[in-house]
Amino acid sequence: MKEVKKGTIRSKIRKGDTVVFVAGKEYARFDNKGKRKPYSGEVMAVDVRKGKVKVTGAAIAKKHRKAVPQMNIEGGIVELESWVDISNVALLDPKTKKPTRIKYEVRDGKKVRVAISGELIPEPSRSANTRRTKSDEETDSDNK
Repeated sequence: MKEVKKGTIRSKIRKGDTVVFVAGKEYARFDNKGKRKPYSGEVMAVDVRKGKVKVTGAAIAKKHRKAVPQMNIEGGIVELESWVDISNVALLDPKTKKPTRIKYEVRDGKKVRVAISGELIPEPSRSANTRRTKSDEETDSDNK
C-alpha cells in the first residue's frame, strides 16, 4: 500500500481551476472528425495527500445504489466522477489556452501563480462550499 505523506503538502492545482488532460483515458478522447481532443474541465476537488483530483465530466464511473425508502433515497445507477492522478492533468494557460506548468512569483507584495508564458493565473472563484476565515467575514461586514 502507498505510504501516506505527512505534514503540509501543497498542490499547484486548486479547486475551481480549468485543467486539460495530458495523459490517461481522457487524453485519448476524439471529436466527430476523428481528431484527438484531450478533455478539459474544471477541478471539483483536490486531495493533495493522495495526489488526486476530480474533474467535472471526466472519468465517469457508474455506481449501483440501493434504494432506502426510510431516508428518501432512490435506487438506480448513478454516474459519478472518480479520482484521477494529478500528474494526468495540467493547468490551462490563460493566454495560449494550452497546457502549462506553474511557478510562483511575488508581485505587489503577494505570492501569485504564474504560467510559464508569464501570464498571471487568476485565483479560482470561491464557491459556497469553501471554508471562510474570520478575516473574510470581517471584510464582508465592513462592506455592508
